[in-house]
Amino acid sequence: MRLLIVNFAGDIRTDFQRLVSGGDETYYAQKYSINAYAELRQYADDVANLVYLTQEAYDVVLSNGIRAIGCGFQHYEDISIQRIIQRIEEYNPTHLIVSLFDTDVLNWAVNHHIPTITTFLGTLPTQNASVVHSLVRRIKNQRIVGLLNQPNIHWVGSYGINSSKRLQRLGVKPEKIVPWDFLVDSNPGDFLPKPFPSDKKNWNLCYVGNICEAKGVGDLLKAVKDLKEKSIPVKLGVVGSDNSNFAKDLISTLDIGECVELLGFVSNHTVEPLMNQADVVVVPSRHTYPEGFPLVIHHALRACTPIVASDHPMFGGYLKHGVNAMIFPEGNVSALSACVEDVLTNSNLYECISKTSHETWHKLRLPVKWADLANRWINQSLNGQQWLATHSLANTTKPLALV
Repeated sequence: MRLLIVNFAGDIRTDFQRLVSGGDETYYAQKYSINAYAELRQYADDVANLVYLTQEAYDVVLSNGIRAIGCGFQHYEDISIQRIIQRIEEYNPTHLIVSLFDTDVLNWAVNHHIPTITTFLGTLPTQNASVVHSLVRRIKNQRIVGLLNQPNIHWVGSYGINSSKRLQRLGVKPEKIVPWDFLVDSNPGDFLPKPFPSDKKNWNLCYVGNICEAKGVGDLLKAVKDLKEKSIPVKLGVVGSDNSNFAKDLISTLDIGECVELLGFVSNHTVEPLMNQADVVVVPSRHTYPEGFPLVIHHALRACTPIVASDHPMFGGYLKHGVNAMIFPEGNVSALSACVEDVLTNSNLYECISKTSHETWHKLRLPVKWADLANRWINQSLNGQQWLATHSLANTTKPLALV
């Protein structure tokens, strides 16, 4: 058996070398993921991890026995599906685990009758401001749904309940869909509910994630300007890579340089302390961004810092306005700034939201983790397949969010 895991990003060679040298995790559950890949070697003769976005092309065997294949595409626009398929064919897999919605890779697997599961991290986008683009998107989604329902696609793993429900609504058979999560911690940590931060010179806002328009970063920066013009003293810390200078340029245009600090990447273990020190964590994703369920919400809940989030469909059922978060309509700058203002001027609201954080975190947990899904499938035992069937969307008894 030759198992190939297909990922969009996450340079496993670089990550592995850093971790074995005693370096920090750069994202949540990074060690867990790499260890999970290595554990699969007990069931397969060879296990490889292929990644689209890497600084250079490579094909090496790591000291834990995992083959790391980097395609060498540094930007999304550089990706050549022909070269990716070529790398897959060169490896000649007998089994596939696919983590992204790549129609060409799924089509290749179906045409070659390769036993496959998915471990999707996001969800299929279903809308766009353009009617033409929306039609194209629907056609693409229908094609993917058709592929996922093919018999050689054994299980359709999807990150979180809401993303799984969306796949079902689009037409994927619920008995094939297995909701999973990365919440490998056994408890929500040691941070306590926060008192209302009164008598502060500046209110500290925190954003962690990709820096782009679809993630709502532009909306957030405009909200900061709005709050500044209302003489509400806020300071925004932005964690993430701004290689395109999207945030830097907009900050200059809006003249809010004194209100925003671009922090770049930070080590994973510093994210929750950083959020705990902030007064509000903002998650402004627009609906067009294919969220699964962002780990930033998981971190914010563990940090007990109130969340101001958009009404992205993937947050529905978990985040409730005025209960465990403040929710605003996507892209609505004035509503976003109003939510920030409301939670920072109402001590009872602030403290109630903070107190519900760990309770909400517990509700996010699912019984299936990435390694459970991969191991129980690849070991080919009847018990493993029955366990996955029991935890499929068709059989789960966990209350599902309706979005």
